[in-house]
Amino acid sequence: MIPQGQAVGLKEWAVAVEALKQGKQILIMRKGGIREETRDFQVESDSFYLYPTYEHQRKELIKPEFADRVDDRAPEWSGEQAEIGCYAELAEDILIETEEQLARLKPFHIWTDRLAEERLKWKRTKPLHVMLLRVYALDEPVRIPVLNEYNGCKSWIGLPESLHGAPRRPVLTDEAFVMEANRIREALEQK
Repeated sequence: MIPQGQAVGLKEWAVAVEALKQGKQILIMRKGGIREETRDFQVESDSFYLYPTYEHQRKELIKPEFADRVDDRAPEWSGEQAEIGCYAELAEDILIETEEQLARLKPFHIWTDRLAEERLKWKRTKPLHVMLLRVYALDEPVRIPVLNEYNGCKSWIGLPESLHGAPRRPVLTDEAFVMEANRIREALEQK
C-alpha cells in the first residue's frame, strides 16, 4: 500500500514507457511481481506516474521494430536517479484468460509473442491484466533519486509528493485515444 500523500508510481519497462509516451501503444500487461504483497496484481490506483525500469527488459523480448530502443534508453539509467516523464490514467482493466484473446492483442503492443505468452502462462489460474492507459507527457521530466524501496519485482511504488500536479499534456487527442481503445475492444470481441 502506498503511504498517503505520496504520488503513486507504476513500474514498467523503460522501452514500454517510451512507446506509451510516443502514442505507439496504449496498453500494458500485468500479472504481478514476485514481491507483490498479495503475490497477485491488483490495481492500487486509477492514476499514477510511470516509473521506467531497466531490470528485466531485453531486446529479444521486444518486437524488432522497437528492440533498438532498449539500448537507446539504457544510458539514461545511472542507478542513482530515475526520470519520470509520464503520467497515466487507467481507462479500463481488461482480464485476459486465453491465448486466443492474447493473440488478438498482438498488433497493439511492442512485446514479442514469447513474452506475452509467458506473462499469460505465469500463475495459470490468474488472468492477465491488460490495462488501457490514457497517457500524459510531463511538460518537463522530473528526476528523482532511486530509493531502495523502488527496487525489486513489485508493480506499485510511492514516489515523492513533489510530483503531484506536474504540468502535463495528453499524448493522444481524445479522439485518437477513443479510436485506439475501440480497436482493441473490437479485436477482443472477434470470434
